Formats: sequence, structure tokens, C-alpha cells
Amino acid sequence: METALAPPDGSPNPKVTNAVPREAVESWEREWLAPGGTRSVGAGNRDRSEAPDPLRTAFQRDRDRIIHSTAFRRLKHKTQVFIAPDGDHYRTRLTHTLEVAQIARTIARALRLNEDLAEAIALGHDLGHTPFGHLGEDVIRDVMSIEYHHAAQSVRVVEVLERRPHGLNLTLEVRDGISNSSWNRGLPSTHEAFVVRYADRIAYLNHDVDDAIRAGLLSEDELPLSVARSLGSDSSERITSLVSDVVATSDVTGPCGEAGGVVMSRPTFEVMDELRSFMFERIYLGPPVARDMGVARRVLTCLLEQFRSAPVGAPEGLPADAGVPGDALDRRVIDYVASMTDRFAIRTYERLTGRTADLPSV
Repeated sequence: METALAPPDGSPNPKVTNAVPREAVESWEREWLAPGGTRSVGAGNRDRSEAPDPLRTAFQRDRDRIIHSTAFRRLKHKTQVFIAPDGDHYRTRLTHTLEVAQIARTIARALRLNEDLAEAIALGHDLGHTPFGHLGEDVIRDVMSIEYHHAAQSVRVVEVLERRPHGLNLTLEVRDGISNSSWNRGLPSTHEAFVVRYADRIAYLNHDVDDAIRAGLLSEDELPLSVARSLGSDSSERITSLVSDVVATSDVTGPCGEAGGVVMSRPTFEVMDELRSFMFERIYLGPPVARDMGVARRVLTCLLEQFRSAPVGAPEGLPADAGVPGDALDRRVIDYVASMTDRFAIRTYERLTGRTADLPSV
């Protein structure tokens, strides 16, 4: 009996004799992926060993565990740029994550890398984000006097906080990609993780421009001239240009870390970086967002200081089951506050203080 696996986009269709679905996928990966692509067989190591799934590869299993996690669901009410927006079409941290995953799969497929690994990393890369976006990280650093980075917290989420205290037991490759998904972190160990780095920046720059235009804070013709000339006149054209450049420039014929790798051409990267600088000046650090962030800073500072000072389990204190019982109080406070959605943080602040947050909205 022969079991055939239908690969994506009309690529070769190897046949595997007497194979369960997972084995058929693994066989297809061996034949089809680029030499530098990460195969499921030989990778997929976990801290706690598990029997192989009959249907899914190790990375497909990780993807599914992330999607079914409570931390993933909470992303729908966490800030991307605008805090608790009234409009239905503004991005949240969840829709950002989905756009990153889509772009990552497109690049990985074109380069014949492991799409499932890239997707799993993309879906998990922002699980540790605080309420109110990057501002929340700054507040935690300031109030708690620690080094806090959402990528490291994302790893803590999947290793400890989900299914406490043992985590999701994800593969080393997925955790490495999540840990090093930001450009200011260490270098990842797989080409697929580098794909997610580029996909993240491509996604947020373009959808944040779109949201800023929707909010009336920006118009398309205000973007730097080099952006329209080099990348295109709208979001779709820009994403296509950036993705196509990565695909055309990358070389994944060797292991990750050797010459080549997943890269963008210097001219295109410089234009993308110019767009990024423009967005920081006009939007990310601009007056409308800064006004909202002042309110958010007050809310989070209050919560952190309140939970550190009140008895655990008291009505005004940290819930008894917050974080991992047995951990140091500060660690539990950080885990609890970082896990909050924007609206839950606001409601908790208003309950504890008796004051309204007075948060502006777009």
C-alpha cells in the first residue's frame, strides 16, 4: 500500500510505502527541503521526552500547542501600537502575530525551509509581551529594577507558565527561535528563526503605517520618497518587495551560521530602516501615542507597586494562584502583570484605586 503526501504548490510528490501521515511528511522534508532547512527528524528535542505523534511532526505539534495556549488567546487584547482602540480594524498583538506567521511561511516556502518551524516560532514570538506594548517592558524594568525582555518572557511562558509549572514542552528549535526573535537578541540557530526576524519587521512596519493612516495620524504621501520609489506606493506592494528581496538575496544551501543565510540586500534594508526611523519619529514616539503611554505608565506602575506591597491573596494584593506559587514575590508579580491584557490591567487599576484610567482612544 502506498501513501502519498500532497506537498504545497505543486512541488514534487514523493510516495512513501506504509507510512503514517507524520512519517510521510518527514520523508517529504528529507527530499524537498533545502540543504540548510531544518528537518523534523534529527531535531525536535524536548526537555521531557514524548512519544512521536502519529499525525504531526514535532514542529507541527509545537505550533498547535501554542495556538491552543491561553497566552496566545490573550494577545487579541494586547496593544500593537494604539491602546485599546475603539475601531474594529486596528491591529492587536494577535493580528500582528498572524501577519508575521503568514509572511514567515511565504518566505520559508519560497526558500524551501521548514514552514512549520517558522510558523511555530512566529506564533510564539510575542507571547511574553506586556499590556500596552513595549512601554510595559520599560515600566517593569524601571519599577522592578530588572532586565526584562518580551522574548525572554515568551520563553518563560512556554517553558513554565502555560500548564504550570511544566510548560508546553516545546522543541529546542522553537524555543531558540522565540528567544532570539528580536534583532537585539542573540543569533538564532536555524534559518527558519532568521526568517521570522525579517517577517516580524516587515509585518509591523507595514501594518503600523496602515493603522496610522486609518487613525488620521499619517497619509501615504508623507512617507519618505525612497520608500515609494524602492518598495511601492501601498502596503501590499511594500510587503511584496521586501519579501521578494529576502527570497532573492538569501542562500540557505548550507547550515545556519555559514556564509549567506537568510538576508536582505543592503539597499533594500537601508530603505526599510529609513521607514522604521520615520515611524519612530512620527508614530511610535509621536505626541498622540506618547499621550496614551503616559496613562498606561501610571496604570502599570500602580499595579506593580501595589502587588509588591500588599499581602498575597488579599483583595488588594496579588491573587494566591498568580505566577508560580513558591517563586519569589517579585517574580510572581512580574509574571502576573506581564500576562495581563490591556483591558484587564485597566479594570484592575480602576478596582484597586477607585479612579478611572481616563485612557484616550482612537
